[in-house]
Amino acid sequence: MFDHYPLFLAACVVLAITPGPNLLYLVSRTLCQGRSAGLLSLAGTTSGFVAHILAASLGLSAVLVAVPVVFDIVRYAGAAYLLWLAFDSVRSHGASLFTPRPLPPERPSKLFRTGLMTTVLNPKVALFYLALFPQFIVPAQGSVLLQSLLLGVTQATIAVVSDGLFVLAAARMSRWLSARPAWMAVQRYVQGAVFAGIAVRLAVVDQR
Repeated sequence: MFDHYPLFLAACVVLAITPGPNLLYLVSRTLCQGRSAGLLSLAGTTSGFVAHILAASLGLSAVLVAVPVVFDIVRYAGAAYLLWLAFDSVRSHGASLFTPRPLPPERPSKLFRTGLMTTVLNPKVALFYLALFPQFIVPAQGSVLLQSLLLGVTQATIAVVSDGLFVLAAARMSRWLSARPAWMAVQRYVQGAVFAGIAVRLAVVDQR
C-alpha cells in the first residue's frame, strides 16, 4: 500500500477540490448563514464521511452494490430529505412567500445533523470508497481493515482541510453579502435551490 500512497494522496487532493454535492452544500450554507454555520455543517459532513469509511472498511457498503433496492432506498431517502430542506428554506412561516426577509438562524444541532445526513444519505460516497480503496490495498502487507481505515482517515483529513478552506473563503464573501439588502431578501431561495438541485442529482444517480 505504501508504495502507492503518494498516488493516493494526489487522487484525494484532486477529488477534494472537484466541486460536488457536499462542497456545494457547505459553500451555500456559509454564504447564506455565515462562518459558524459553515463550520458546524462541515463537522456534520465530516462525521458522515467517517460513517461511510467505517462501513466500507467493515464491508457493509458492499450491500449497496449487492442489493440494488437498498441503494435505491438510500438515495431516494436522501433526495426526499433534501427536498424537505429546500421547502423548509423558502416556506413562509406565516408571511407571504415573496416577503423579503433573511433566513432565520439555525440551531447548531440542526446544522450538524443536516451536514451529517446530507453525506450519510448519499450512496455515491459509499460506492466511491468501495471503488477507490481496493486499488491501493495490498493484502500481503498486513491487515486489510487497518489499511482501509488508514486510507479513509487520509481522505477524510484532506477533504476536511479543503472544505474548510472553501468555507472560510465563503465566509469572507458572506460578510460582504450580508450588507446587501437584496442578498438578504433572496438568500433563502438560493439555499432552497441548492438543496433541491442536490436532491435531483441524488435521485437520478445510478450505481455505475
